[in-house]
Order: sequence, then C-alpha cells, then structure tokens
Amino acid sequence: MDGVGRVRSREPEGDGARLRLDVPPELLRYCAEKGPLAVDGVSLTIAGLADDGVEIALVPHTLAATTLGALQPGDPVNLEVDVLAKYVERLSQR
Repeated sequence: MDGVGRVRSREPEGDGARLRLDVPPELLRYCAEKGPLAVDGVSLTIAGLADDGVEIALVPHTLAATTLGALQPGDPVNLEVDVLAKYVERLSQR
C-alpha cells in the first residue's frame, strides 16, 4: 500500500458504476488517464483525472466479484500506484 484515498462519490453508469476518489497529492503525481491504480488490492484503469483525484469506471463483474461493490462516499480505500512510474521518477532524478 502506498497511501489512503477516500471515496468522493459513486454513481451508476449503465450496468456498472463510476467511482470518484480523492487521492493524496504525493500519489496523484503518479496517476495518468488510462494508467493503472490499485484500489483495495484490485488493479484498475484510471478513466479520468482531476487536480485532486481520479475517476474509475467499474464494470458489473468487478462490482460483483470484489469488495469494491460495497464502497460508499466517505469510505477510505488503500491505494497503490504504478511501480513503473516510481522507477521513471527515480531514474530521472539521477
């Protein structure tokens, strides 16, 4: 785990849901639209990026097969950012 975020909102989207998460700035710098982000151990794709968080599109299977289906606004979530982004940052500092 790299840090903790918080569910800002969860809205229905077709048969799935759109999850908006507040992400701490020290982790948000590693996030990119269409890039990976693990939320509570589930590897997901970032569908949208904002100055203070991300949007994740959850498909019906993910909602049914993981604990993410129970998330509600205000809930904390464990976040893990892309390890390759960390490597790039480290190498570019040398």
